[in-house]
Amino acid sequence: MSKKTTILFDFDGVIADTEPQYDIYIDALGEKYNLGIENFALQVKGTTSPDILKKYFSHFSKKEQDIVGKELAEFELKMDFPPVTGVMEFIDYLKSKGYKLGLVTSSQDFKMERALSIMGLNKVFDVEVTAARITEGKPNPMCYLLAAKDLNISPNECIVFEDSFHGIKAGKDAGMYVVGLSTTIPADQLEGKADCVIPDFSDLNKVIEIIEKA
Repeated sequence: MSKKTTILFDFDGVIADTEPQYDIYIDALGEKYNLGIENFALQVKGTTSPDILKKYFSHFSKKEQDIVGKELAEFELKMDFPPVTGVMEFIDYLKSKGYKLGLVTSSQDFKMERALSIMGLNKVFDVEVTAARITEGKPNPMCYLLAAKDLNISPNECIVFEDSFHGIKAGKDAGMYVVGLSTTIPADQLEGKADCVIPDFSDLNKVIEIIEKA
């Protein structure tokens, strides 16, 4: 068992409790454009906006796809970013103990610059991997492998915190230890996919115990 030196965070549903906003908006988007996909928001969690357009709007004209992309961007420019319970205290703890921290998200740069500024997390992370660098989105492990490469560490030194099926699979396929958060998907559905599951970071002692034993 290798020593864990690095903690990698997804953003939505892990650092920021934004998924309820996304659920309402994305489901409404699917209905607006008559996609006929049940639980559309759940299907696309962890997916980049370009990949959503490519996979679900490919039958639309380029002009229509541009309109959908613009609507998504406008929504993300108006979002609120309430922190997931206990995450700020957990980040402070990790910094105090010398862990390397990484942000690995399917979100675009314009959203993340705004979000990190609002949350006071600018320059907190040792590496940031966003949609701009991801050519193969989650569940492909590319994003997590990029983070490890940037930090010049082995994937088995990393612990990933994720809330979506796509994200959990990406972390596992990258060869990393994955903690699932049931902020978005019920815990019983995450069991067996992540290495362990927690509701949030409110029980800091429990989360610390998990990362020390991983």
